Amino acid sequence: MNVLVTGGAGFIGSHITEGLLETGHNVITLDVLDPYYDLGIKERNIEICRETGGDRFEFVEGSITDEELVRDIISSNDIEFVYHQAAQAGVRTSVENPKKPHEINTTGLLNLLVAADDHGIKRFVNASSSSVYGEVEYLPYDEDHQNVPQSPYGVTKLTAEHYCRVWNDVYDVPTVSLRYFTVYGPRMRPNMAITNFTSRCLNAKPPVIYGDGQQTRDFTYIDDIVDANLSLLETDAADGEVMNVGSTGNITIEELAEHIIDETGTDVGIEYTAAKEADARHTHADVTKARELIDYEPSTSIREGVLKFVDWYRENRDWYEPLVLAS
Repeated sequence: MNVLVTGGAGFIGSHITEGLLETGHNVITLDVLDPYYDLGIKERNIEICRETGGDRFEFVEGSITDEELVRDIISSNDIEFVYHQAAQAGVRTSVENPKKPHEINTTGLLNLLVAADDHGIKRFVNASSSSVYGEVEYLPYDEDHQNVPQSPYGVTKLTAEHYCRVWNDVYDVPTVSLRYFTVYGPRMRPNMAITNFTSRCLNAKPPVIYGDGQQTRDFTYIDDIVDANLSLLETDAADGEVMNVGSTGNITIEELAEHIIDETGTDVGIEYTAAKEADARHTHADVTKARELIDYEPSTSIREGVLKFVDWYRENRDWYEPLVLAS
């Protein structure tokens, strides 16, 4: 099958691309290579995919906001399946600059959907986010929970879901939106909590927690995310649906820091500083719907995942570790 992965040089997109290549598909990745974080990591992602897929892999540098480029890639390569992972990420950065995530996450998505309709693709999988929920009414979140996003980023992700639903219902483009819950693992963005905590501990510095540390997160290991996405190659049971893709539970940020201190074997404490604006207080996914529709079964607990990540970090520290650690 010919597959387009947008944002394919990023963390999640590159892992999905690897999974597709390992199962014999032809993959084109489109990525703008925005220096939102170290481009060396994205370049390494591209090289790993190239080594995995050989001539079945092609990288195109460009933006999903380029309507002509998007149309040309989908039509000239006979794309059958789109995994849309490209986005301007970051809850906090979206508060500082709301126009950029709107342009990329909304206008860029529309460019892809229009091109997908014109070419008659088999399925369009949209990467959504737990940020669409916002205010907690109850936990764990199921898909019927109210959506009151607390950041421009969350608004763009909810808007994208509605566009996908309309394209499924009105334009007959089969779409699925997967709501990711704080994905982590090898090659993850270096500005995420698990990377920051690990980096600081391995450099004999205490993890820094924003707020009181009692906020909770549903951290989802990257292998589970890839499994959920690849399962959509083989079923149409989820067309038109929105589904949570989370883990086996949630954990406080303070407990997370303690786990990482334990796994790194360092003798450091924990520092606390002021909470960040727009951060959700709690997240926790009910994955019943995904389990019923696509046989999704998260397999990696947070403690297992942290151990895997710390081991990977140690092995790849020479190229992955941030050049400048927070003071």
